[in-house]
Amino acid sequence: MRPAPTFLASLDDAVELLLARVPGPLHVGAPLGLGKPHRLLNALYHEVAADPARPLHLYTALSLDPPDPGDGLQARFLAPFVRRHFGENFPRLAYVDALRRDALPPHIEVEEFYLQSGALLGAPAAQRRYTSLNYTHVARALAERGLNVVVQKVAREPGDGEPTRLSLSCNTDVTLDALDAVAARGGARPLLVAEIDPSLPWLGGSAAVPVEFFDVVVTPPGPHPPLFGLPRQPVGDADYAIGFHASTLVKDGGTLQIGIGALADALSHALALRHTDNAAYRQILRDLGSPRADDPALAPFVAGLYGCSEMVNEGFRRLVQVGVVGRKVVDDLALMQRLSDGSADADDRARLARDGEYLHGAFYLGSPEFYTWLRGLSDAERRAIGMRRVSAINDLDGRDEPLKRLQRRDARFFNTCMMATALGAATSDALDSGRVVSGVGGQYNFVAMAHGLPDARSVLMLRATRDSGGRSTSNIVWSYGHTTIPRHLRDLYVSEYGVADLRGRADEDCAIAMTAIADARFQAGLIAAAQTNDKLRRGFEPPARWAENTPEALRERLAPHRAAGALPDYPLGSDFTPVEQRLAKALGWLKAHADHKLQIAVRAMTGAASEDVEALQRMQLDRPQGPQEWLLSRLLGLALRMTA
Repeated sequence: MRPAPTFLASLDDAVELLLARVPGPLHVGAPLGLGKPHRLLNALYHEVAADPARPLHLYTALSLDPPDPGDGLQARFLAPFVRRHFGENFPRLAYVDALRRDALPPHIEVEEFYLQSGALLGAPAAQRRYTSLNYTHVARALAERGLNVVVQKVAREPGDGEPTRLSLSCNTDVTLDALDAVAARGGARPLLVAEIDPSLPWLGGSAAVPVEFFDVVVTPPGPHPPLFGLPRQPVGDADYAIGFHASTLVKDGGTLQIGIGALADALSHALALRHTDNAAYRQILRDLGSPRADDPALAPFVAGLYGCSEMVNEGFRRLVQVGVVGRKVVDDLALMQRLSDGSADADDRARLARDGEYLHGAFYLGSPEFYTWLRGLSDAERRAIGMRRVSAINDLDGRDEPLKRLQRRDARFFNTCMMATALGAATSDALDSGRVVSGVGGQYNFVAMAHGLPDARSVLMLRATRDSGGRSTSNIVWSYGHTTIPRHLRDLYVSEYGVADLRGRADEDCAIAMTAIADARFQAGLIAAAQTNDKLRRGFEPPARWAENTPEALRERLAPHRAAGALPDYPLGSDFTPVEQRLAKALGWLKAHADHKLQIAVRAMTGAASEDVEALQRMQLDRPQGPQEWLLSRLLGLALRMTA
């Protein structure tokens, strides 16, 4: 039995103890995302930065940082929102600030395997020390680097007195696997330091550990900063079309993995609507031209879905609330086999109802509303959510592979990519220059697992185009200089224009299928490239219906459903006030027309003033002072009218 931990109430005392117990260079691991103890890491960073004799190597991922408000109209919009949403004194990570300024001390190194999307494209030290790893390989890499400290934010077990258990809560993902990997290499157990956050939701089961699991437990005094809340983004027409097409691939009684972002939100909304208003759901599919709109298999869910996803997020909250996610599993091979072959008896079904879990994840991250939901779960609901090691979620390998295969029937693994080639390779994490946008994370794991399960599919979702500076570019290309998912693992792709099934198909079939879901403006180029490279017969004639793959046609098809309220801008809730939602649309319009600044300025100056007084007041432009504010108010007024 391990000895009782040292309990502390001061971050400085915790850092002092850590430095005393771990001589020499520090090799510190910290969880990705929410489980990172910002205040403890900042205290350690500031102490070590002043002492070049104590080298620090920090290994982590997804270092969450509130957005920089910037300047101009963006600053007027974002600055008040950031203060309200993240709190006046949110502890920004000191090492992230140093990375952005390329100002890390020479004896401090930060190595991440997943970056906050796009946030560190211009940070040389972050780009140099990025490590491209599958999520399931991180523990092995930590052991190889001589991990000697782990710091982690934890939840305290409810109740009075000293806790007997702590919950890894939001991050069961890597810590346990890393300790096993270190032990397997014969290394000494790292010093484990827990920071208790009173706001972190308690989750028991496999997320709970004895308090003696940690060597040091620090409970810093208040005021405690709020948990990092991801602002929910609006869902556009293309996003909705992708989500609805993707939703047709999900089988009742199956298994679901989803990522994060507008496409995942759209998919979650589509699945919820399929269950709660099937007629409206099918009509949207008809208007999108889906060949499966009248498929009887797309009825409301009866058996429900089992969620098995590295990330538990906002979409799963909605799907649990409406009853879509509800198929329970148990970690009992014999019982799962009886359920599978139909021989389960009443006692088996009673045990499944009592002990089963319908949602498994390795970490969670979401909005403040999401955290409130987790904190407010009933005991029965909380027992149905199991936080697991990432090796348990993202892999089939191991002694429990037969059990996983029974649990993960009819699995659909949904992920997002930035670009795809016409022959089926995907780009999801980096540019062809080598600069990293985000990271591989678990995407490759889930794609490989989809090919390892007999009835599973990998589904990569992407928008057909991207707009920058008033110019549209195709995200479906002939070739690209960086690949995340190789073409030999090609499976299902979904754009706003439909589904391309590439699994086991010849190159010519793939080129045709991918061109069919490309924007009409770029189809001729894809066809020409395929023919030039002997991947498409010379006499090929594209079907006439492909010409309808345009943003304008899509907008027209979805407009009635937008007006009827079936496709809200924020289907999973919004962190913006109603006036901020209007402003977000307006600012997005201005950004999209940034290449036509002069024409826009002339229209703004010669047009009428905005009648949206509330929006102008929110931006402090209702009484403009001087020519610059007057012009900003007119630009904003034009954008508000154009997006009303």
